[in-house]
Amino acid sequence: MGEVRAAGPGDVAAIHRFGEAHVRAHYAPLIGAAAADAQVRDWWNETHVGAAVAAGLVVVAEDGGEILGVGQRGRSGAEHVVYKLYVHPGQRGHGLGRRLLEALAAQLPADAERLYIEHFAANERAGAFYEREGFTVERVEPSSTGDPALAVVWRVKPLLTR
Repeated sequence: MGEVRAAGPGDVAAIHRFGEAHVRAHYAPLIGAAAADAQVRDWWNETHVGAAVAAGLVVVAEDGGEILGVGQRGRSGAEHVVYKLYVHPGQRGHGLGRRLLEALAAQLPADAERLYIEHFAANERAGAFYEREGFTVERVEPSSTGDPALAVVWRVKPLLTR
């Protein structure tokens, strides 16, 4: 099923390739080709990924050197946020998404009270997954473009004492 671990500097190029191979194809039918291209260009480039890996914010699922999934966390003000959670299309439904989420949560400070996650409104599959994982909708931010598919859904999950 693959190992879930913290990403290291040697993973940056493979994470970039994973994004190139899978993120555009996933998002284009949901948010349009131009917006999908922008996601890959802005958030999956080696500079952005490299900085996040160097900061210890990225986990990967890999098997035999192949990246099967990527999770990335960060901050929005004082809040901890999962900004990326992607599983290879052929590996979905086997628990990797949950394992990536657990690995990201395990990296949080012991006093973290909640974890946020955000996704495009059009990504209903992700929304259903996050709902099953205990994340509830807190707010929806309309897109500056006015496109409802590009609205950002913010979900939150209280963290129990760990």
